[in-house]
Amino acid sequence: MPDQPVSPSQPTPPTPRRIVVTGASSGIGAATVELLRAEGHDVVAVARREDRLEEVAERTGATYVVADITSDDDVARLVSEVTAAGPVDAVVNNAGGALGADPVGAADLDLWRRMYELNVIGTFRVVNAFLPALREAEGDIVVITSTAAHEPYEGGGGYVAAKFAERVATRTLRLELVGEPVRVVEIAPGMVHTEEFSLTRFGGDSAKAAAVYDGVPGPLLAGDVAEAVRWSLAQPPHVNVDTLILRPRAQAAYTKTHRVPSGAQG
Repeated sequence: MPDQPVSPSQPTPPTPRRIVVTGASSGIGAATVELLRAEGHDVVAVARREDRLEEVAERTGATYVVADITSDDDVARLVSEVTAAGPVDAVVNNAGGALGADPVGAADLDLWRRMYELNVIGTFRVVNAFLPALREAEGDIVVITSTAAHEPYEGGGGYVAAKFAERVATRTLRLELVGEPVRVVEIAPGMVHTEEFSLTRFGGDSAKAAAVYDGVPGPLLAGDVAEAVRWSLAQPPHVNVDTLILRPRAQAAYTKTHRVPSGAQG
């Protein structure tokens, strides 16, 4: 019998690819754009805020398209503009977010609806629109969910429900595309300290936003998640990273986080 390989295949040096990143105006999205551009990829940054996209583009050399993923017209225009300029090798679906932290029994259902529209319908509006181009390019779909997609926690009902749905739809897509030359990847971060996530969740209340990270020695940073995206995309074509969960060392679960008493850090 011929010798069988005894060690895993190694990722090949990156070949420049054309990659679309949504939610790219700040946080994980902006960090992902920066890291992929540093590796030589042609990146299209997508978000609603043109001023922030301009800053990202100027800093990284990415191109950008202003679009709201909750709008059918915007996504149709996005896909038309991007595909007219060349093939698309990967789409990183990062746009999303949490709104509020009320218990289920006191839920603001309008916020739940907005979270579902953004995290679930918006994500798959983008995925479905780019799928023909990704099939043609033998490309990759990356969906950045959350550890909230894997475990519930008090005060997170609406966000957990949306992220669970996003995760399950991603997994279903993976099943439905098996045998086709498209990879489907879920990346689920735990606590990530970015400038806007918690601030948005708590309606701009900076004290509540800061309290999320109080005493946590080393929450994840946006660049840590960006590296997970880069690594997943860099794997050989036969390797599909189905689900990658990453958390800070201090966080074992959403409800189990080590915190250092005030004044004890450093």
